[in-house]
Amino acid sequence: MATNPIKPTRRDYIDWLRVLAVLLLMLNHTACIFDIFLPFYIENAQKSKALSYLFLNGFEPWHMPLFFLLAGASTWFALSFRSAGEYVAERFKRLIIPFIFAQLVLIPPQSYIGLRSHKGYTGSFWQFYPRFFEMNPEGIEGYTGGYTPGHLWFVPVLFILAMVALPGFLFLKSKRGQRLIGGLAALCARPGGLFLLVIPMLLMDRLPGVGPLNPFLYLTVFVYGFILMADPRFTEAVDRHKGAALILGLVTLATMIGVPALGIRLSPRLDAVLVAFYRSFTAWCCLVALLGYGRKYLNFGGKVLRYASEAAYPFYILHQTVIVLIGAVVVRWSIAVLPKFLIIAVASTIVSVLVYEVAIRHINVMRFLFGMKPKQRA
Repeated sequence: MATNPIKPTRRDYIDWLRVLAVLLLMLNHTACIFDIFLPFYIENAQKSKALSYLFLNGFEPWHMPLFFLLAGASTWFALSFRSAGEYVAERFKRLIIPFIFAQLVLIPPQSYIGLRSHKGYTGSFWQFYPRFFEMNPEGIEGYTGGYTPGHLWFVPVLFILAMVALPGFLFLKSKRGQRLIGGLAALCARPGGLFLLVIPMLLMDRLPGVGPLNPFLYLTVFVYGFILMADPRFTEAVDRHKGAALILGLVTLATMIGVPALGIRLSPRLDAVLVAFYRSFTAWCCLVALLGYGRKYLNFGGKVLRYASEAAYPFYILHQTVIVLIGAVVVRWSIAVLPKFLIIAVASTIVSVLVYEVAIRHINVMRFLFGMKPKQRA
């Protein structure tokens, strides 16, 4: 007689890492206002090297890969009790519906403010709104008023990668796939074996990306997240390697930040090699350290985690629009960079939580638009 699959017990540290990763985005995107390297929807007149190197360069190799790694881990849990069809339907509702909603409602205000701040546009938002959906009108780019998916580029990319990887995941759930995972787990269980997973990341990083993004590298990390949950020997390997990974990650991260910060110039060839190393070896060391120390210190549940875990995704969808709206006001103030940064970050966090609590959490239509499950009536 057929039985329903048993839903596996979630690992609380995975949820905590996701919550913390989303909160760090608030600091990351606030720092974009003061970035010395890249443009943003709004920019403070005085830029900050410290904020740029700490929250942008320092986060670059591991922050977004962490989201893909955690998404892969969640996929392993999801496919443990969902069929492939149920998984596809859940991914569509969780990812594509909020993405469409955000493109219609949440991203246009960011682009509008970008057009006003960079191009001196004086028209109303509603005069601008139809222009947002034009692809680079008059040479205008996303940060300066053209169409852009904004910070939600991650959402459709994750959906596409999930669909691409699904046949492979289903194979890995089979007996043959489990034998393959078992062999890889045995290899990673050896001293230093876990660091061999850097090699595919290095190879994927050499493939062409889409602008600054490399979907092949993200796909590799996404698959790693799935595999690491599939055999307890991976967890044991992460625990054994976390100390070395932390040291190696911090040393290489500091080196890659320090070289440009100190004005040291490298040859183009050497620079390309170091950047690839930065996006693979440094990234993987940081991810292993985060998983290992997350499991050691964050593997507990409770009401705070239940609330934060549910709120994290709506918070992610909302936060950058709130940052841009608040930042557009604060950058005009005659105060130093650090107070501006702290005011924007703290105020944006509070406003995002309030919007979630008042306008999303208790309203099923809004929960649907933000990718949440409906709230059951008592």
